[in-house]
Order: sequence, then C-alpha cells, then structure tokens
Amino acid sequence: MSAPLEVGAVIRRVFSIYVDQASVLMPAAAVVFVFTGILRTVLIASAPALELVAALIALVAITLFTGMVVELVADVQDGRRDATVAQLLGAVTPVFGRLILVGLVAGVGIVIGFVAIIVPGLILITVWSVIAPVVVLERPPGLRALRRSRELVRGHGWQVFGVILVLVVGINVLADAIEVIGDSAGTGAGIVVTVIVQILTAPLAALAASVLYFELLRGAPPVASGESAPLGSV
Repeated sequence: MSAPLEVGAVIRRVFSIYVDQASVLMPAAAVVFVFTGILRTVLIASAPALELVAALIALVAITLFTGMVVELVADVQDGRRDATVAQLLGAVTPVFGRLILVGLVAGVGIVIGFVAIIVPGLILITVWSVIAPVVVLERPPGLRALRRSRELVRGHGWQVFGVILVLVVGINVLADAIEVIGDSAGTGAGIVVTVIVQILTAPLAALAASVLYFELLRGAPPVASGESAPLGSV
C-alpha cells in the first residue's frame, strides 16, 4: 500500500532544498533567464518574426535548468550535495532530447485540455506532474514517462494538485502581481523586476515536481523491465 502523501510536508521539503541549495539554484536560474531575456529582446527588436526562435531557445534553456534541478534533488536525498554544477548539467545531456519531446507532448495535451473544458487540463497537469523526474531519473523510452507519471500519481491526485496549486499556480499569481507593480514604475524597472522575480520563482516548479516524485516513489509500482532504476532509490 502506498505511503500517504502530505501536502504540507512536500511544501516544507521544497522550501528547505530551495534555501539550502540557493547557491546553486539562483546562479543557474540567473543564467537561464537573464540570457534568454536579453536574447529574446535582441531577436525580437531586430526582427519580430524571430520570436519563435527566441521561444525555442528559451525552451532549451529552461529544459536544461529543470533537468539540473531534478538531478540536484536526487543528489541531496542523502542529506548533502556531492555533485558539482557541471556534473548535474552533464547528467541531463543523455536525456535532453527526450525531456523536450515529452514536455512538448504534455504541454500540447494540457493546452488542449484547458481549451476543451478546463477540467481535463487540470487533470493532465496533475497526472503528468512528475514527467521530468521520470525522464531524467528512470529514462523510460519514448513517451512512456507520461504513463509512469500517471502511475505514480494514482491515488494521490488531490494531494498532488494541492502542491501544484500552492507552489506553481499560487507562486505564479504572486509573481505576476509583483511584475505588474514593477511595470507601473517604468519599462526599465519592469524588466529588472520581471527578471528578478523569475530567478527567485523558477526553481520552485522543478523542485515541487522532484520532491513529489520521491515522495510518490515510496510504495509506487516498480519500474518496468528494461528501464533504469531511479537515482537515489536504491
């Protein structure tokens, strides 16, 4: 029988890692969002048609960042971080393409779900909430990470949704409100505030998915034959 999932415990664990590993998370987030923000501004200013290119570059950077956070949470399961930042990023490289593919498929499915009746979108966000950790740590072939994530979440849907509501939706709403206040102070101040807010909040979604993964892993269905055992679970 699966161990009970406590929303409060997951949230406390997320913020504990956030504070303890800020020296890794903040610089990595700064590199991603400052670089992509500047690049997007330059590309769009030179040719608005390049906005799609800028968005793809941002997707690549954010995907790498998410994978690194997943590896970081796996690394600190024993209470300390042993890997360097370079090692964390290097560990993501073998599954980088698959991580983008699964993320795109899930994103399209979630958007369609929201356009349809909203509720299906919320359900898909919940059942696919740990696809990134599954891809990085278990490395299932193709799109099997979607099914594996659903298996892990099964029986804990409301608790997982509660974590998402607080750490993803709630934080994003707060961040948007702060950015609106920054924009009211002028374009320059608005850009600075937006970048700072993104740097501070970006790690939370990836941390939430990673912590949820390890919590859900306890008593979860075993990894399918032929797939790698998750890092930190053995």
